[in-house]
Amino acid sequence: MGMSAIGAGLAAVGAGIGIGLAAWGALNGMARQPEMSGKLQTAMLIAAALVEGVALFAVVVAFLK
Repeated sequence: MGMSAIGAGLAAVGAGIGIGLAAWGALNGMARQPEMSGKLQTAMLIAAALVEGVALFAVVVAFLK
């Protein structure tokens, strides 16, 4: 059980870092070009959803092992 908890924790940390980087990049882009904020926000939300999907998959795999 201990190794699966470590795996799940690492997946959560990775997802947090990934979403943070996506948000940082999108906010940087919005600050530089405010007229592109709609497209940047959409791309950021899609990227965040993909990161969360991978993290959820990693947590499931960690608990199955």
